[in-house]
This record gives sequence, C-alpha cells and structure tokens, in this order.
Amino acid sequence: MSKRDYYEVLSVSRDADAAALKKAYRRVAMKNHPDKNPDNPEAEAIFKEANEAFEVLSDSQKRSRYDQYGHAGVDGQTSGGGADFGDMFGDIFGDIFGGGRGGGRSHVRQGADLRYNLEISLEDAVRGTTVKIDIPTTVSCESCGGSGAKKGSKPVDCSACGGVGQVRMQQGFFTVQQTCPRCQGAGKQIKDPCYVCHGSGAVKENKTLSVKVPAGVDTGNRIRLRGEGQAGEHGGPSGDLYVEMHVKTHKIFEREGRDLYCEIPIGFSDAVLGGDLEVPTLEGKVKLKIPQETQTGKLFRLRGKGITQVNASARGDMLCRVLVETPVNLTKKQKELMQEFKTIQEKEGNRQNPKKSNWFDGVKNFIDELRT
Repeated sequence: MSKRDYYEVLSVSRDADAAALKKAYRRVAMKNHPDKNPDNPEAEAIFKEANEAFEVLSDSQKRSRYDQYGHAGVDGQTSGGGADFGDMFGDIFGDIFGGGRGGGRSHVRQGADLRYNLEISLEDAVRGTTVKIDIPTTVSCESCGGSGAKKGSKPVDCSACGGVGQVRMQQGFFTVQQTCPRCQGAGKQIKDPCYVCHGSGAVKENKTLSVKVPAGVDTGNRIRLRGEGQAGEHGGPSGDLYVEMHVKTHKIFEREGRDLYCEIPIGFSDAVLGGDLEVPTLEGKVKLKIPQETQTGKLFRLRGKGITQVNASARGDMLCRVLVETPVNLTKKQKELMQEFKTIQEKEGNRQNPKKSNWFDGVKNFIDELRT
C-alpha cells in the first residue's frame, strides 16, 4: 500500500511553517492517540502515520529532500513508528504544561545588571574626568561563598524532583512535565541556610567605584563596568553596571554633536561700525572680528574650537550667533542724535534698510493682488 502525502496526513499546505505543523500534528495525535483509542488499530495506524509525517516535515533537511524526491528521498530515515512519542509530545506540549523533557536548570544564576545616571558638566564631558560614585548593590556573601548554604554544608538534591528540576504530572491521558514547584527548577535545596545571607548567597552593600569618563562623551553615552552589578545567585557571576552620561545644561554654550553654539550680544554701534570682540571658548577667550553692518543672526565660525568626540580625531567648531541689542535707557543727547540719524535716513530713502523696504514692498504687492 502506497504512503499518503505527508502534508495530506497533517492537513497542512506545503508552505506551512513550524508553528502550523506543530498545531496540526497535535490535533491529529490527540484525536488518535492509542491511550485514548484502545483496541483501535485504525487510530493507531493514523497516529503512527502522523508521527512519521511530523518527524520528516519538522526537520528542515528531511523536508527539503521530501519536497524534491517525495517518499523516496526520506525512506530509511524515519523511525517507522518506533520513535519515542514522549519526546515528541514533550517538544510540542512543553510550552503548555511548563517545559519539555530534559535535566533540571542550574540554580546558579548571573546577577542583574544595574544602571547609574551620572551628571557631569560640559567642561568635564569635553576634557574627560574621573568620578567616584556610590551605588547600593548586592555582593556575594563572604560567609558562604555565594552558595547560600551554611558554612561547612552545601545544597542538596531537591526531595520533590530528585535534582532534575522538573516533575511529571498526569494531564488526562498524557504524562507531561513541568517545573518543580519546590525548588523552582533549580534541582537543589538548601537545608541549612547561611545565617548571614539567609540562603540567597548575596548581601546588600554600598560600593564606591571610580569611573573614568573619556573626553568627548555626550548625553546618552554609556560606560560598562563588568562585574560591578548585582551579585549572582548561589555563587553565580555578578551582573554589569552601566553608567549613563547626562551632560548638564551650560549657561553659555549649547552642544550639537561635535560643534558648540553660543549667542553673542553686541551693541548697535558695534554692529554698524564693526570692531573686535572677546568671546569665550572652553579654552579661554579669543578675539572675534565683527565686520561693519553686521545683522542679527549672523553666524561666525571659529574652527577647531569645538569638541573631539569619543573615538574620533577631528575636532568640531564653535559657532557664534550675533544678537544686535537695541539701545535702552538713552540720555537726552543720545535721543537727539538718534532722531537726527532718523531724519537723515528718511531724506535719503531706505538705502540703509534694504530688508525693511523689500518687506513692505512685498506686503503692498500682496494686498494689491487680493484686491484685484
């Protein structure tokens, strides 16, 4: 008698993924399982046929050969119904009933990672610095060496699961396995807990660490200190500490990548006549030449006065944005001079204020167009 197509046996399409195959196999297997259908050779035959089909289609290499050559490509490579059904069901139903077959999990676990937010000044971020930080954490218990057991004793196999970490349970006509509720899958129990850590293998402690901050860090950059996180459970390795940088807002400079920005207020006369100004940088004051007739918002670039980012060689620039300040608290004499200047401007037209003239001309043209 010729064999049925494996896809037909499981009632799946030829492009079915692993999840669809498992679901289909579970449906057929539960319906035709021998424990549920005693003395029913037809159901037993279907069950074995489904088992063989799943064995081939769940293996990528066997499935590829079957898709190319049919049954001839996998003949002699299947269990022929003699497979360990328990292994199959452990793989399929393990996620439902708490895990598949296999040995118990180790009770030794790595400690949790920690994060520390470190605030530093812009100057320290640019130049680099070394900072001492205090962190509350857990460290391995010295009394028991991190095992959690009283000195001179050690953890023993769990009495419920025999050290396997899993126990068998009857679910209808299936025998399935789940995590041992007594040892939580560790497979070990502590009969005589350490009097210092009470069996956890770790104790709370405040640690002072020295953190070397490299030059050029920025907000969001992280420094990893290996093994400085929380202590592991039952002698496991410690986690890591991540120090995250937060650069404080500076009262003068703003940072964008490797460039620095600052705003420089200048007087009305300096903007008109030009001159030399002293401007601050992170390395001290430098002279900036302001040309005549400088307008508000003009940017001046000081090359090489910015920041060298971490793991980079090129240094950024500093960009100075000019803000022309309107004079206030004028004396009578100053007001008279400003009035005289205004009168001269009006007589000569708007030659000294081209932007103002162009803007008002644009507004006039816009209104005229609306009226037409």
